[in-house]
Amino acid sequence: MHIVAVGGSDAGISAALRARELDPSAEVTVVVADAYPNFSICGIPYYLSGEVGHWSNLAHRTHADLEATGMRLRLDTLATGIDVDGRRLALRESDGTETTLGYDELVVGTGALPVRPPIAGLDPLGAADGVHVLHSMDDTFALERSLDRIRPATALIVGAGYVGLEMAEGLTTRGIAVTQVEMLPEVLPTVDPELGALVHAELDRHGVTVHTGSTVTRVGRGDAGLHVEGAGPDGEPLAWDVDLVLVVVGVRPDADLLVAAGARTGPRGAVVVDETMATGLPHVWAAGDCVVTHHRQLGVTYLPLGTTAHKQGRVAGENALGGAARFAGSLGTQVVKVFDLVAARTGLREHEATAAGFTPVSATATPDDHKAYYPGAQPITIRVTGDVGTGLLLGAQLVGARGTETAKRVDTYATALFHGMTVDGFSELDLSYTPPLGSPWDATQLATQAWARLSRR
Repeated sequence: MHIVAVGGSDAGISAALRARELDPSAEVTVVVADAYPNFSICGIPYYLSGEVGHWSNLAHRTHADLEATGMRLRLDTLATGIDVDGRRLALRESDGTETTLGYDELVVGTGALPVRPPIAGLDPLGAADGVHVLHSMDDTFALERSLDRIRPATALIVGAGYVGLEMAEGLTTRGIAVTQVEMLPEVLPTVDPELGALVHAELDRHGVTVHTGSTVTRVGRGDAGLHVEGAGPDGEPLAWDVDLVLVVVGVRPDADLLVAAGARTGPRGAVVVDETMATGLPHVWAAGDCVVTHHRQLGVTYLPLGTTAHKQGRVAGENALGGAARFAGSLGTQVVKVFDLVAARTGLREHEATAAGFTPVSATATPDDHKAYYPGAQPITIRVTGDVGTGLLLGAQLVGARGTETAKRVDTYATALFHGMTVDGFSELDLSYTPPLGSPWDATQLATQAWARLSRR
């Protein structure tokens, strides 16, 4: 049995590790387009901020660790085509040599590509001009070289999603004055605007200049760096002269390899797979950011997350060996740290729940993270969404100071959602309590009780 995995990030490596774990006699080859297998892309902002000492520390496992499992790595090798009938993968080596690699089962985890928005002048510019996207280790090194070469005093970030916010913090930590431009009404658009406003205030507090409801329309070289033009919420012209521009407005699935082989696509152009990660092409599986997401509440959607990619890759690797594993589904549980604030969400927001056929209502509470009489208590803003007809818990959003265990509290909601609990049932959970760390009713339960009172009016 020869299993080939394409992609050296979360899904591909997880598939390879699972296959080797279940059948040490299986031959497993991982084809990696670059030289950085199993690196934490999520950790890049913390390397660029200086908090992670050396780029090699971003590796979940070293090259030697991976090969010690018995897998074979083919680095700097691009998969260019799949011969489905012949079960062969076309490859291009780093020197341009074209080769093929036979397989018994193929797992494709090509991931995603950064979106480049339609900004005039963006395409001709690149790292040499101080204009960057940030998605891979190569992007990271290019940005690091610009930081060392230009020594920017000012930077403009296009996009205020997860990576954009983390980079606003990272560049500010390096002493760079950051301007952030977000086209939607508030930063961190994956939470409701009222909670995003709390993150916005944290950016303001740390000196980041934020423009929401605004767009960047043109980037070009200026007299002493880069000249950026844009438009504000009412179309009023905006302009900035900066030393560095970073574009981080999201990703799209890297599905070309599978599509060319005949795979079907679904939401956002992601490859359609079933819950076993089968593509419908014989002996071809796929996982990670290149495929659709099976969401436990929404059905088939596209929601690229590292946690999801790890789980999908594990399922694909097991089934490539003849197993019967199934991906249990995502809830979109996410968390981000922005300076001294943590924002998290899981499940559905109200508009998403309505579109999914629920009758949602949301309640917002601001309980303290622990008993107020013990020093250091801080409020957590928690918005709970539930279905008024069935009482089902549908989702939760939380924003709290670092140290309030906001990240772990969202996990409690995620666990309840995974098991289809009601809001009232959540309040009955037997959660831990000691005054320095919580309350007899945990903050999460005080928020569900606030929802219960509101829904029964």
